[in-house]
Amino acid sequence: MARSAGLAYLVIIVAGISAELALRAPLRALGPEALTSTLVTTPGLFRISLLADLVMISADIALAILFFLLLKPVGPHLSLAVLVLRLMQAAIIAASLIPLTALPDLAAAGEGELAATVLDMHATGYDVGLFFFGLNSVLMWRLLRLSGGVPGLIAAGIGLAGLVYLTGSIIRLAAPEAVPAFEPAYLLPLVAETALCLWLLVKARI
Repeated sequence: MARSAGLAYLVIIVAGISAELALRAPLRALGPEALTSTLVTTPGLFRISLLADLVMISADIALAILFFLLLKPVGPHLSLAVLVLRLMQAAIIAASLIPLTALPDLAAAGEGELAATVLDMHATGYDVGLFFFGLNSVLMWRLLRLSGGVPGLIAAGIGLAGLVYLTGSIIRLAAPEAVPAFEPAYLLPLVAETALCLWLLVKARI
């Protein structure tokens, strides 16, 4: 079961990076006119990003259930809270995808400004979801410490990743102009979660 959790985590990392960083981040860097032109000429890549998100969300739901089953003996109440918070994140990110489906039609209608606004709204929705994931990660740190099956350094990394997610979400809502300056901090969660993923795949222990 732990190795299955590692596999689900790997799918989340690969699909999430592909959808958000590789496929959509370049769109956010474009002005309204360039965004419209890109969506009209190559809508396929954008639609692939939506499908990648669906894969990521599905794997996230599977991982939430697996972590609950694996960690329930360690802390039944904490593991339930972790399950609910991870599912909350998945639900918000899934809901944030719905407005994105209108982007190709907005681009075809020449509504570049509106398309850019919808894209920014999705980024905000994503960070709102990550707020709950931040809470999840902080509680996961406690559960991993209690379980004793994961190295302390990896457990600490997950806890620190949670603080990064919480801070990033608050900045998105309270001071969005500061988001670009904070973005390098997300390297820490990437390293920490990749380490946990590899531990589960190789050691199959939690």
